[in-house]
Amino acid sequence: MGSQSIEIAMPDGTAEAYVSRPATGGPGVLLYIDAIGLRPRIHDMADRIASWGHVVMAPNAFYRDGRVADLAPTTDLRQPGARDDFFAGIGDRIANYTPERSDRDLDSYVETLLGLDGVAGPTIGVTGYCIGGRSAIRAAGLRPDVVAAAGAFHAAGLVTDADDSPHRLVTRAAAEILAGHADQDRANPPEAIAAFEAAMDEAGITYTSAIYPGAPHGFTMADTSAYDEAGTERHFAELQALLARTLGRR
Repeated sequence: MGSQSIEIAMPDGTAEAYVSRPATGGPGVLLYIDAIGLRPRIHDMADRIASWGHVVMAPNAFYRDGRVADLAPTTDLRQPGARDDFFAGIGDRIANYTPERSDRDLDSYVETLLGLDGVAGPTIGVTGYCIGGRSAIRAAGLRPDVVAAAGAFHAAGLVTDADDSPHRLVTRAAAEILAGHADQDRANPPEAIAAFEAAMDEAGITYTSAIYPGAPHGFTMADTSAYDEAGTERHFAELQALLARTLGRR
């Protein structure tokens, strides 16, 4: 296993990214970060996915707002109230990360990932968390030529009134979709999950979608008070199986 930080030339600047790879290389996986940002917890998650035989790239999706060090939390988000306080201070960051921006960045991410040493194409997997889950689903719909698998966990905003809502875009996907939903998530309520699943059913998409009991929004993030070990380990097991089915590695 090895890791490195790289910089990606983007439509609106330069994005830092964390890359983790096994010694033998393997299929590429694009990891869309949550709203908290690119940080050691994301590195750990990328390393674990890489240990399954994949080259994983996790970009700073919020590069327009600042570099990784500028955006990182300065408090322990596991402490009571700290996570809520942090989110109260990043409303503009979240609001500014529009679908239009996410979509605009996708081709640069794909091109960079496929060009990394050791990446076996021509297809990739995508996984995303929180607001990044929305981006992962959009990526599957926007790039059916290259995205063979897409995971979205404790995702936000999967169903909107927009013509290009993620639940509408996903109907264009050629990927297998895996959605692990947070329990009682205001950012992704039961009616939205039902609409998301109905759209995939109608389009004939191969998918798995389930609410993880007792897992709150943000449940995979071990550096915050939202962490849920059972939901996190379930997510890793299901994601590993998805990538093995679609990208052909262990």
